[in-house]
Amino acid sequence: MNAPWKPSGNRDPFAAFMCDEAALDVLRPVVVEMGWQTEKCARGGLRNAVQSLSVAASPNILMVDLSESGDPLNDINALAEVCEPGTVVIAIGQVNDVRLYRDLLASGIHDYLLKPLSAGQLRDSLNQAQAVFAAPRTSDPTTAKRHISTAVVGTRGGVGASTLSTSLAWLFSTDHDLPTALLDLDVHFGTGALALDLEPGRGLTDAIDNPSRIDGLFIERAMIRANDNLAILSAEAPINAPLMTDGSAFVQLEEEFRQAFEMTVIDLPRNMLINFPHLLAEVNVVVLATEMTLASARDTIRILSWLKTNAAHVQTVVVANKVQPGATEISKADFEASIERALDFTVPFDLKSAANAAKLGQTFVEANRSSKASAALRQVADRVIGASDEAEMDDEPAKKSLLGSLALKSLLAKKGKKVAAPAD
Repeated sequence: MNAPWKPSGNRDPFAAFMCDEAALDVLRPVVVEMGWQTEKCARGGLRNAVQSLSVAASPNILMVDLSESGDPLNDINALAEVCEPGTVVIAIGQVNDVRLYRDLLASGIHDYLLKPLSAGQLRDSLNQAQAVFAAPRTSDPTTAKRHISTAVVGTRGGVGASTLSTSLAWLFSTDHDLPTALLDLDVHFGTGALALDLEPGRGLTDAIDNPSRIDGLFIERAMIRANDNLAILSAEAPINAPLMTDGSAFVQLEEEFRQAFEMTVIDLPRNMLINFPHLLAEVNVVVLATEMTLASARDTIRILSWLKTNAAHVQTVVVANKVQPGATEISKADFEASIERALDFTVPFDLKSAANAAKLGQTFVEANRSSKASAALRQVADRVIGASDEAEMDDEPAKKSLLGSLALKSLLAKKGKKVAAPAD
């Protein structure tokens, strides 16, 4: 945590301030295992921590209980005022909320553990904290490598978002020679590993089940290598096993990817976008895959509106996929009028090339280097590579456009259908 300088003195390796004896009873044996003094485990929670550290040097690793805090984020700021730079802070609490978890991490907290505590949970978190403290510090933050995170979202099922995801990841890793992570978040039916002719492994399901275990070593062991620069994390979870997660694992994975890779590509199903909107917090570019149909026009409008409201920081690239000139349900002009923006790229329909890629067990662009569709995908990759770390902000307010709604209504009227303007 960043804090004002104060004389360092002799710093203890560890200290904890807990609100209840039950938590202390679980913590003390783990502290003994780590070789630290149990006397450094005190009662009193965050308030006592602030009072104690205002008159004494802060430890290397600090564990603090937020259970009695009415405003954890504000109180953490008070803690930062008395913590010395370099202190690794682990927070304990009983509020199971993804937004709070994300905000605490953004404030400088290393980890957030939920009560009731377990010895294994504490041990893992303390080992990770110790590794962070022991790691060499970057001397100049301006030399930190650039990282671009791209989420690929399909407006409808079958528009080819997964084909785009795997092709972009392959191009980043080969043509651009950039270390790339591919995260397939279709946990039950994802095709990322299949497209690369790989077994998905258990990495993603293990991460979802045990978010506290996610660190650099976990990433190295769990991800499956597709080539020297590309690694994939995916799953093929049993369809009788519902997805049970608060999304904290995905936040942790994105953080580790930023440290280990230069590019991240997330194959992000629409339902995951709805359920875990915080996944876009650190995303730079959203590639929105669509097709020239009435349903896709409607959902392109809805998702673009959602992005303006909930992720205004991202650059959005709209890609029309599987386009057959003269055989589309909606003309390009009508489609662009309905979504109130030009299509950034158009990828032609090429069934023969898609079948060839599937037979070879390769990504579309790898199997079909000279096809027109692959040329269009390379242009999409070039656009993403050129994206700045901070996406351009849209000057227009995020609101429903009357013009776009009227254009969509006009298309619907041509087909003899009645529908209300999208309310998203």
